[in-house]
Amino acid sequence: MCEVGSNDYVELRKEEKSDRLGRTCMKCREGSAVLIIRVGDAFCKSCFKDYFVHKFRAILGKNRVVYPGEKVLLAYSGGPSSSAMIHQVQEGLGRDAPKKLRFIPSILFIDEGAVCGQSWEQREQNVSEICRVLQKTNFPFHIVPLEQVFTLPRSVLQSALPGNSEHALNYKQAVNSFLEQQRAHQQDELSVTAYELAQLCVTDTLANGSKYSCPPAELTTALMEIFNSARTLTAKLELLQCLRRHLILHVVRMFGYSKVMSGESCTRLAVRLLANISLGRGAFLPLDTGFSDDRYGDVVIVRPMREYSLKEISFYNRLFHVESVFIPTMETKAPENSSIQHLSEAFITKLQADFPSTVSTMYRTSEKLNISRAESAEENIQQEKCLLCMCNLDTHVGEASAFCATQVSQNLSQRLKNNVEATRDPVEQCCNSGQCSERSSSCSTSVPRTQDLIPLLCYSCRVTVKDMTSVSTFPPYILNEAGHRSRRLEIRREIQEFLLDDGCGDM
Repeated sequence: MCEVGSNDYVELRKEEKSDRLGRTCMKCREGSAVLIIRVGDAFCKSCFKDYFVHKFRAILGKNRVVYPGEKVLLAYSGGPSSSAMIHQVQEGLGRDAPKKLRFIPSILFIDEGAVCGQSWEQREQNVSEICRVLQKTNFPFHIVPLEQVFTLPRSVLQSALPGNSEHALNYKQAVNSFLEQQRAHQQDELSVTAYELAQLCVTDTLANGSKYSCPPAELTTALMEIFNSARTLTAKLELLQCLRRHLILHVVRMFGYSKVMSGESCTRLAVRLLANISLGRGAFLPLDTGFSDDRYGDVVIVRPMREYSLKEISFYNRLFHVESVFIPTMETKAPENSSIQHLSEAFITKLQADFPSTVSTMYRTSEKLNISRAESAEENIQQEKCLLCMCNLDTHVGEASAFCATQVSQNLSQRLKNNVEATRDPVEQCCNSGQCSERSSSCSTSVPRTQDLIPLLCYSCRVTVKDMTSVSTFPPYILNEAGHRSRRLEIRREIQEFLLDDGCGDM
């Protein structure tokens, strides 16, 4: 049994730190180490840069998800991780870069200042700072306010078949095709690289920063009503993530991109792993924390920074002067126990400080997770999707499961509640009995209710919606899609006895 006390542990840590001073680089064995990534990995500045760059290009080359000539959207938040990702792409597209990248990048920044309580002057100042940083990259960029979710079409929530299936057949064939197109555009014995193609695409999109104007006041008010209806910070953060993904998906499809690069680090994904398990999203961990997320069908989210720890990214940005922009979020200055996400982050951060292998162990665990897939892409698209996170519904389980037992209890409670409210409200009693010929604006059944959306959500999103006082504040595209799916389910129940089983067609 270990008898080392807390004082002895502190002394061991002090001796450990003193031994690290004056160490040489573990790779070149010549230069003095400027940082120690893990317990025994000491790097000089030059070797650390080679290590950092090689890891980024190796993960893209190993997975072979991004094809040459594809238009890729880089999701930028202003933080250190997404800033390092854009810097790596910028260097990888250079002419003299070894194993250079060959896709065509653009950048997207979503202004979320309204949900953080920022004034328009503060938001304008943040956007101008973002524009100043992004203009140095010479990449096209888009700056979109979060209020634009109220203008999205209903088709955003509908999955589509993959658009580049011919590339998926043979990666080498796609590379050869790109190289042939590159040779065809040679001028003066100089090939046109993807970096140059990206600079040629810089037209009005660079002016998006200067054209960025204040969103309409009614949209900002409607956005605030959504988050004010959420009782907990946990529900607000989950709702913000869903709306952000819907807006990214709309921009990707509108401008013809096929991939999205997101800058989540290994530390961030470890926090998400623990938080999502606590929120009931265990069935979707491979999509939420894996290298690629293909739940949308025609758009794939790629996470090339998932093998970097936050410590590595911070040191890289500091040593090589990668500029980032700090923008306050809803979690800024919040207590540790204010939300499940923030509590998970505080727990993992403190554990990582004393046990440096915590994050890497959780990361390796998440790598081994996988989900069952449909036999074909068509079958996967036809499966029922959650209305918010757009994952396959995980609520179709056996009757003897704990989920079904909980659902029966909730249905009974809701039925009793509806009976009590019907006796108190004559308008609702009239509508439930079928005596209303037309539903007026005063009729309560014309207002979307939480129980109407519950069957269209996965387990985790159901928990989020139940933390909201009203779902009528949702953007119109969500409510319209919910009504469309509810009517389809109602019609299917009516004609269920006339439908043939899947096995009847073989008779």
